[in-house]
Amino acid sequence: MTHQTGPFLITMGDAAGIGPEIIAKAFAGSPQQLAGCVVVGDVPTLRRAGALVAMQSGNPAMPVAELGSLADLPAVPPNCIGVLQPCALPGLVPYGQISALAGRAAAECIAWAARAVLAGDAAAMVTAPIHKEALSAAGGWAARFPGHTEMLQAEAAAFLGKPVSDVPVRMMLANDELRTVLVSIHMSLRHAIDAVTFDNVLQTLRIAHHAVRAGLGRPPRIAVAGLNPHAGEGGLFGTEEQSIIAPAIAAALREGLDVQGPFAPDTVFMRARHAASKPGEFDVVVAMYHDQGLIPVKYLGVEQGVNVTLGLPLVRTSPDHGTAFDIAGTGRADASSLLAAIRMARQLAA
Repeated sequence: MTHQTGPFLITMGDAAGIGPEIIAKAFAGSPQQLAGCVVVGDVPTLRRAGALVAMQSGNPAMPVAELGSLADLPAVPPNCIGVLQPCALPGLVPYGQISALAGRAAAECIAWAARAVLAGDAAAMVTAPIHKEALSAAGGWAARFPGHTEMLQAEAAAFLGKPVSDVPVRMMLANDELRTVLVSIHMSLRHAIDAVTFDNVLQTLRIAHHAVRAGLGRPPRIAVAGLNPHAGEGGLFGTEEQSIIAPAIAAALREGLDVQGPFAPDTVFMRARHAASKPGEFDVVVAMYHDQGLIPVKYLGVEQGVNVTLGLPLVRTSPDHGTAFDIAGTGRADASSLLAAIRMARQLAA
């Protein structure tokens, strides 16, 4: 969904991780880029993060103002973090520890932000990282979802009055050099192989085409990675390319999509990579499963990587990293990927 108005919502993520810290760093270091942004999270947690950032920088902590509603944002003074709190934490959670309380609070913030964007009260949402074990430990409705993507899909389906199966979504990870869209997301590798079906591959090609075209302003050049080594080597190393992937590509070509492949997975990402000295051959690569598609993008550097959920009736982006429990509370977290996610959200919602 594009051409949205209203504030941009940043969910705090897991309170025990680096999400609140990178949010505070982004506000402190790039206040102009954070103009019009509201944090959806826990006020004391954001104040703790602000104090941590101030201690590391030697500057005064940026004030945190609790909002009663999104309509209060214009009254927030400059150089102040506006926070709307839909979650309930009884106290500060320890850094770096899995907490059911933190998992539940993170889920409540995500659901509130998604509903606000779907209702047209906000332009887009940018989500700080959550911890999947904490989400599971939270129990109840939050534990039904392995991650952001599935939760947002369910929220969108409920808003549209449709079954979840009628709101297909895909994950795209992107940076300045490479974009990749996944056929399957959070599932075991054994189940991910089973998810490589004609319908799933063709649906992914359609979603990737429409989403990337909106960003580029022209039809994208799509490369498709094979499932097997050497893309099956003519059936010697597997037949999924011949029986499933190639027929899906042929169907996409009949629909007018610019699609090529299947290509060997170990070289297609190099061919698609955009470098200053050599533009890539493709605008996006469709990968068959999670690690196949995400390792190449993350290897190029998580600092500028952005996770985008495609197929939703709302704009959602996220940093290309997790909760980093090992450095939470140390002040060493890098806000670059969050800033990149905010920039991309603005572009997609424009």
